[in-house]
Amino acid sequence: MTALRDQPAESLDTRGPAWLVPIYLIAVLVPISFHVGPLFLTTLRVLLLAVTLPLLVNTLRGRYGPVLATDWLLLGHALWIAVALGVNNPDRVIQQAPSVGVEFLGGYVVARAGIRSSADMLRACRLLLLGVLLTLPFALIEARTGTPPIIAMIRKLPVLGSVDILDMNRRLGVERVQAVFAHPIHYGLFCSVVFSMVFVAMKDQMGDLRRWIAAGAVAGCGFLALSSGALLAIALQVGLIAWAAIFAQVAWRWWLLLGLVTTVYIAIDLLSSRSGLQVFMTYATFSAHTAYWRLTILDWGLENIWANPIFGLGLRDWVRPSWMHSDSVDNFWLLTGMRYGLPGVGLLAAGWLVQLTRLMRLDHGPGTELGRIRTACVFTIIGLTFTLFTVHVWTNIYSFTFFVFGATAWLVQPITRTEAPEAEAPADPRRAAPIRRSGARPAFTRFPAGTDARASLARGR
Repeated sequence: MTALRDQPAESLDTRGPAWLVPIYLIAVLVPISFHVGPLFLTTLRVLLLAVTLPLLVNTLRGRYGPVLATDWLLLGHALWIAVALGVNNPDRVIQQAPSVGVEFLGGYVVARAGIRSSADMLRACRLLLLGVLLTLPFALIEARTGTPPIIAMIRKLPVLGSVDILDMNRRLGVERVQAVFAHPIHYGLFCSVVFSMVFVAMKDQMGDLRRWIAAGAVAGCGFLALSSGALLAIALQVGLIAWAAIFAQVAWRWWLLLGLVTTVYIAIDLLSSRSGLQVFMTYATFSAHTAYWRLTILDWGLENIWANPIFGLGLRDWVRPSWMHSDSVDNFWLLTGMRYGLPGVGLLAAGWLVQLTRLMRLDHGPGTELGRIRTACVFTIIGLTFTLFTVHVWTNIYSFTFFVFGATAWLVQPITRTEAPEAEAPADPRRAAPIRRSGARPAFTRFPAGTDARASLARGR
């Protein structure tokens, strides 16, 4: 039997704990923390402690569709975190590794299990849009006053706590908004993720005017974070959407874009006194000082990786010039390599690239619902990839990042196969003929979300 590669599938069993997705998103957006003895817990961490292990086991058993290479690569990354911490910080590995692993794998498997069809995905998009819109009035207040109302209110409650209220410099004459997250960068990242999900994936779910207004509101909330990484992600998605619309009739439009970007980068590298990366960082940040600081962090971060290539530094401090008093590293990929070595960041990057590549290779045809969802996911993951080069993520937004990633898994699972020894697979598997009431069945078929596929086969549909 021939194999159908890189085609989407809504598995025969599209049922999953969809009820878990709204509960998870509420936990992400409600920043409540508290202590139970020596344990520091948050609403999200409590939820993930309860559900991560059973969801992970069911995922690896194929309960939520065929197991993907990405599943194993991300599990390998989580296990390597424990190994690297055991080598570098044996006194903290029992406390640190499970908490990081639960937040990392928990967000991924919640989406992996709870989003199993296009209906689930669109429901999640609506919830994300609602989450952003609910923060909008509070974000406007914070942009004027510098105090996040929701966080401030939670911190006044007895026993309960929340994330710190940050005192940050104004940008463009406006206070930076953290809304319900630990840092304004995290709020900007959250909004940037929602942008394409609203504007592209939900095209037929609301009228054009409402969709434009909703996407504009999401972009406006992202702007209030005044984070260069988040703004870059939204701008990049806008550019990709515009390119797709302008060159919709050109089949090789993405190869053309890749060629243009490569040519421009090489030209800048050859003609400028600075490297292409230095030029990019200068224009992708709010100030030359920020660009210089991030480039310096990159240089010294790579030095630390080469000095500790296998197990990384763990939670130990990193080597840097004496005048760099802050130990902050505003680059998720870089810091992952510094902490857990090349195997740690390599396993994570491999899982990320495998999933993104398979998403990009899917072909649903123009104008279909699955095609729009797939395009939105690709734009979102590309924007998120670049954002993570300019920010570090922790706590709720760390888990949410991999929730978004896990939400794309159902798209890349292989189509369910049916044995049919008397029939040959179609010459072009991407255009497999539908099952007829008489005659031989093709080797592959697929069913819309929510269809009882077994019953359909029994009826000869």
